[in-house]
This record gives sequence, structure tokens and C-alpha cells, in this order.
Amino acid sequence: MNIDKIKSVYFVGAGGIGMSALIRYFLSKGKLVAGYDKTPSDLTKQLNEEGALIHYDDNVDLIPEVCRNPLETLVVYTPAVPSTHTELSYFQSAGFEVMKRARVLGEITGCTRGLCVAGTHGKTTTSSMIAHLLKQSHVGCNAFLGGILKNYDSNLLLSETSDLTVIEADEYDRSFHWLTPYMAVITSADPDHLDIYGTAEAYRESFEKFTSLIRPDGCLLMRKGIAVTPRLNTGVSCYTYSASEDGDFHAENIRIGNGTIVFDFVSPDGVIKDVELGVPVKVNIENGVAAMAIAWLNGATEEELKDAMQTFQGPKRRFDFRMKTDRCVLIDDYAHHPEELKASIQSVKELYAGRKVTGIFQPHLFTRTRDFAPEFAASLSLLDELILLDIYPAREEPIPGVTSSIIFDRVTIPAKRLCTKAELPGIIEAGAYDVVLMVGAGDIDRLVEPVKQILEKR
Repeated sequence: MNIDKIKSVYFVGAGGIGMSALIRYFLSKGKLVAGYDKTPSDLTKQLNEEGALIHYDDNVDLIPEVCRNPLETLVVYTPAVPSTHTELSYFQSAGFEVMKRARVLGEITGCTRGLCVAGTHGKTTTSSMIAHLLKQSHVGCNAFLGGILKNYDSNLLLSETSDLTVIEADEYDRSFHWLTPYMAVITSADPDHLDIYGTAEAYRESFEKFTSLIRPDGCLLMRKGIAVTPRLNTGVSCYTYSASEDGDFHAENIRIGNGTIVFDFVSPDGVIKDVELGVPVKVNIENGVAAMAIAWLNGATEEELKDAMQTFQGPKRRFDFRMKTDRCVLIDDYAHHPEELKASIQSVKELYAGRKVTGIFQPHLFTRTRDFAPEFAASLSLLDELILLDIYPAREEPIPGVTSSIIFDRVTIPAKRLCTKAELPGIIEAGAYDVVLMVGAGDIDRLVEPVKQILEKR
């Protein structure tokens, strides 16, 4: 791929969060950018306002004329798009250079020093933290993120001086194997995407393969206790981290209360005292330790790290406080794996000890629901009250016998109910709520604002 020779870039599946960062990158390089997505969203509307030409019908006739020259157009697609897609089939049969998103990201970032964050969960927040810490320091960075970072209202950060690039390394479809990390972080490796990998062993093996891609002058930072055996090249350093008093980098003297979390950051070189989290949820202690470790390894100073940690606002939909009063709290979170869900619920219950926590959860994918129904039920049973929505199918067709009921029936708390998205507003209007946690990776985010408006009227 020679970016200088490309005049236009066409995206099939333009509305994905990872695709949108690439769209913004090519727009910044002066390329004409167009594409297709299945449905309009706030993100696609924003991309259109920024200069992208995105439409929502799978129709070859809607492809702009400027994107019809195979010698001057790069076509980027996401593996979530089916092979039967009309526009994608047109480009493939007409001799265009057609690349997966992950390969394009790997080629763009291959000539920089990549700081690549991988993991079943925690990677979006951790990579966003690293980006913010470095951006606010004298070091600087570029970043391709998997969430819209609220500090910048974007998932793309560019620098004219730094050759460091923060990258969220996605394990879906083995996408992260296209990357060549300078430094890599593994936050977790709990089995997921078994529709792709088949077994938990194959899933973890993909992370071991990822560690073998780290440059010989680089390093791996891995959360203590992860069941992954690194395959490091000669010269690659290896560090561990944790939220407890263990690991090369860790937290100690943790203080949680009055809506704040403060801790001391311990590195091999010493201690940074009284680090305050800008997004005060317990799971961010661990994410913060990892982010501070990478920023510290790249030269950020103690004061820069403390200041940036306190001003970090987080990515949208990651412990996103949408309402925060003495009477009611509403939090929006992207968690869609049982371990993520468990961490999310435990963090909220600790932050608001003694208050009733109601969870509104939308399962994501039929296969994930089928493969982890008991684990989902165990996590959801930590709530005081559960409202469980129908499964969001995303790219999948229904599987006979797989519905939200296979989770619901296993949930042990008595205060639980199933409902559709259409029924949810009426349920919220009729009930009494204290702390509400809305969770899921589907379209539950479109229900957050209506729920917020109902809660505000009380």
C-alpha cells in the first residue's frame, strides 16, 4: 500500500469504531473518503460532517465516481461484513486493492513505535489512558483508539513530533497479528470469540503469537496471573503489573471513598504518591497502573503522570457517568463479557456501597450468550436488581434455543425481569431507582438518553 499514490479510500462498514479512526486518519492526509454502513449513527453523522461520504444502502450505484479507479482507490473492510455484500464483491471482482482494517492499521503504524494494548477486556480504557498520559506530557503520541476519548472527542490523535503510536490491538479474527509492537500490553486473556477460535486454548495461543511480534528493542507488560506464556524475541524485556501489591508495577495504599479513588503507584524506580483517578471506579486502578507504566517507560515525568491521571475523562461508554446526583446515578458501560460485567458491577457496588444497584443488560451475540450463559448469570447475580433485554445479534443469525432466557433462568437474585427495548421506558417510568448501570456492546447506548430523561423528571 503506497498512501501517496492513493487518491481515495472506500470503507465497507464505515461506522465501526475502529474503522472511524482510519477514516479520520485518511481525511487528515487529504484523501477523499467514502463508504457504506448498515445504519446511520451519531458517529457516522459526525464523520459525514468531517468530510466523509457515507451512505446506508448496499448499492454499487451509490459508490462515488472518484472511488471507481482501481489504481487510485484503496478499499478497506471489516470482517464483520458478510462475503455476500454487493459492494465488497464488486471491488473484489474489479481488481481493487482490498484490505482488512487490521492490515491497513498495521501498515500505517508499522514505521512508528507502536504501543499496542491487547486483552479480552480493559484494552480500550488502558490504551485511552496511555494516549492521554503521553499527549499531556512532553513526550507526545499518535493514537488509534477503540473508543471516543472524551478529553478530545475523537478516537484518533496525531502528533507532528512523536513517533510513538498507541494502538488498541483487537484479537477478533486475529487482527492484532498484523501489528509490530514496540511495547505491548496484555490486560486479560479470558476466552472470547469462540465462534472464531473454537477453543479457549486457541484463543490464548493467539495472544502468545502476538507476543512473538514485539520488536527486539521493545518490551511486554502483562497483568500478573494471566494464563499466557510469552514467546519473546531475544532482547525483549518483560514486566508484570497488578492493582494489588504485587508485580513490577503495582498500586498500594489504595483509598476509596466520597466518590474518589487515590493510590500510590509503585515502579521499579520508586513510588509516585497520591495518584487520583479521573474516572473513579475500582477497575481503573489496574488500568491506571498499566497506563502509567507504559508512559513512565517512555519518559513521562512524575508530575505529568499525576496531572494527566486526574484529568482523564475516559472513553465514551466506559464507566460513562451520564447522571450523578444525590438522588440518582446513571452509568453507561460497554461491558459485554462475563468478566467485564463482573468487574463493572463490583466497581459500582463498591463505589456506592449501601445503595441499590439496578443493572440493565443487553447480551451481545448469540454465540457469546450460548458459550457463556452460566458465567453471565453469575456476574448478573451480583446486582440488587436486573432488567435483561433481548440479545443484540450484530453480525449473527439466530441460533435455535439461544435467547436471553438461558441467562435469565440461571440468575439467582429474586428482583429480575425480562423485557424488550420497546418496553424498557415504561418499566423505568413505573419503578424506583437509585444507581442504574446500563451495560452492553449492542444498541443499548441508544436507550441511555431516554432512560436519563425519565430519571431526571422524578
